[in-house]
Amino acid sequence: MYSYIKGIVTFIKSNSIVLENNDIGYMIYVANPYSFNEQEEYTVYVYQHIKEDENSLYGFKTLEEKELFLKLIDVKGLGPKMALVMLASASIEGVIDAINRENILYLKKIPKIGEKLAKQIVLDLKGKVYTDKEIIEENPEEELIEALQALGYKDKDIKKVVVKVSKDLTLEDQIKEALKLLLR
Repeated sequence: MYSYIKGIVTFIKSNSIVLENNDIGYMIYVANPYSFNEQEEYTVYVYQHIKEDENSLYGFKTLEEKELFLKLIDVKGLGPKMALVMLASASIEGVIDAINRENILYLKKIPKIGEKLAKQIVLDLKGKVYTDKEIIEENPEEELIEALQALGYKDKDIKKVVVKVSKDLTLEDQIKEALKLLLR
C-alpha cells in the first residue's frame, strides 16, 4: 500500500497524470489533472484500488482531499471513479458542508449523482466528515493540551494555564506562553 509518491509530472491527460519517481512512471488518476504542471515536482498522496480486473492509483494534492475520498468510497454505490468526479466538480468544503447540512440539492448538481445516491451519501457520512478548519474550531486547545501532556505536565496544571493562553498565537507561541505560566 502506498501513502504518497514524490516525483516529477511528465505527462498530463484529461483524467490522470504520469508521475515519474526513480525512472518509473506511475499513472495516477486525479480530480483536476490540469492543476499540475509538467516537469514540476509534486508530492501526491495516493490510494491504490485493487479489484480482480483493476489495479489503479488515485492521487490527491492534500491529505484532506484524500481523507474525504476514502470516506466517499465507503458509501454504498459510490466507487473511486465517482468519488473523483465529486472532488473534481465541487470544493472539499462544499461537499462536506452539503453532507453535514443534508443539502441533497447541492450533491445532485454534481455529475452522475442522483437523488438516491445523494441521500445515501448524507446517510452514511453526516457527522463523520469535517474540514481541517472545523476540527480546529471545535477544540482549538487540544493541540496545546497534547503538547503539554507530552512534556510531562499534569492535566490539572494544564487546565489552569490553557484558559489563560491567547488563542490568536501560533501553536509554538501558545506552548511558550503556557510554559511560562506553568513555571511561575
